[in-house]
Amino acid sequence: MPAHCFSLTLIYYGIKLILTFNFFYFIFFLPECQPNHRPVLCSFCRTTYPIKQEKMTPSQIISALQTLTAIRQPVFLWGAPGIGKSQIISQVAAMRGLELRDIRAVLLDPVDLRGLPRITDQGTAVWSPPSFLPGPNDAPQGVLFLDELNAAPPLVQAACYQLILDRAIGEYRLPDGWCIVAAGNREKDKAVSYRMPSALANRMVHLEFDTSLEDWLVWALSANIRREVCAFLRFRPRLLHDFDPQRAEKAFASPRSWEFVSRILDAKPAADVEYELFQGTVGPAAAAEFMGFLSVWRELP
Repeated sequence: MPAHCFSLTLIYYGIKLILTFNFFYFIFFLPECQPNHRPVLCSFCRTTYPIKQEKMTPSQIISALQTLTAIRQPVFLWGAPGIGKSQIISQVAAMRGLELRDIRAVLLDPVDLRGLPRITDQGTAVWSPPSFLPGPNDAPQGVLFLDELNAAPPLVQAACYQLILDRAIGEYRLPDGWCIVAAGNREKDKAVSYRMPSALANRMVHLEFDTSLEDWLVWALSANIRREVCAFLRFRPRLLHDFDPQRAEKAFASPRSWEFVSRILDAKPAADVEYELFQGTVGPAAAAEFMGFLSVWRELP
């Protein structure tokens, strides 16, 4: 074999060996590339990046929403039931001084967004937009919140296509200072939901978040949540949100239900019904643990 052919063969097999080694290294040995961090190769810079699947925290969601609402980018917020999606959107609107218009999409019919036709003096028909959509007499800036959008029937979701992307529907135009934010439960939560059409999904930025005890405690301080509730959740942080769709429980622990527990304690219920009230709010297991914690708390000096 000529010398130059032998050299080319060595180079070929050397490159093949290096590529094979890099492949197995990225798949099995790179710390960031565990089963839930599958790597993806950038076709431009040939750099491997991990696809991280961790959910955002509420404080990160607030920061992201501030950015997206500032540029009026439509966004969909995903999360489990009771996690506080509506509260976060309301909080962001208040922080930015925006009016909040809350529309429950699940209660709409497909024609509701278009409004009703009327005859003008010229004998032509024009559409009168519904009063729940912001108009020229409303605040110049605000958030149009389409809550439970993916729980609405497919025809209602289809009616939102033009409103979300083009900021218009028929003859109606969304004021320039208003942005659109939507929220809904995930399909795996077994809540009432329809699969979102790809045409609608591609019109929005999608953010998914989970609970964070630290963020919830900061909020609880400003919301005057009872100290014993906060202390218990510091002791049992897993019970801040204990939701499993497979259990099909009517009551389960969530940030929203712990707020209910605090309000029940404010009402000073009778001792013989206290456990039943907590059980109907956060479920029997969390209620039993909370009652045990309360018995110790109430004996502290």
